[in-house]
Amino acid sequence: MLSEALKAKFDQVIARYPVKRSAIVPLLLFGQDEIGYISDELVEEIARRVEVRPIEVIEDISYYSMLHRQPIGKYNLQVCTNISCLLRGGEEILEHCRRRLGIDPKGTTPDGLFSLEEVECLGACCGAPAMQVNYEFYENLTPEKVDRLIEELRIRTANGHPR
Repeated sequence: MLSEALKAKFDQVIARYPVKRSAIVPLLLFGQDEIGYISDELVEEIARRVEVRPIEVIEDISYYSMLHRQPIGKYNLQVCTNISCLLRGGEEILEHCRRRLGIDPKGTTPDGLFSLEEVECLGACCGAPAMQVNYEFYENLTPEKVDRLIEELRIRTANGHPR
């Protein structure tokens, strides 16, 4: 299930922590990046490696909104609607994404390319409205900028580029 590279990464991450349990969230993020979501098998593997019960890993998953138990799109669009973004058009950007992609927040496009989320804060208040796509930040958004970004991501995928 896990690649050899991911197993090696897990070993490196766990070695950095004096308490193995502290590595749970980073391991979940690395696993999710490789698999696309957090499977039951990944939960079991992480629990075994950090020497906790699987329920303790699941508790961490339920706390963090960036961790997903079901597959999400190759590009996960997270649109901030917290106060700074709200005041500068965050809700409009979220609605524009919803219409453009044809999905509601927490949804994924039928082709598996895009998923959409409404998030509370990305820590980019000075650049509001803001959105994060996977680990990339986009600020001072307009509907036109969002359209260009979505098209660029489609082209990137068509040309065989990874996330």
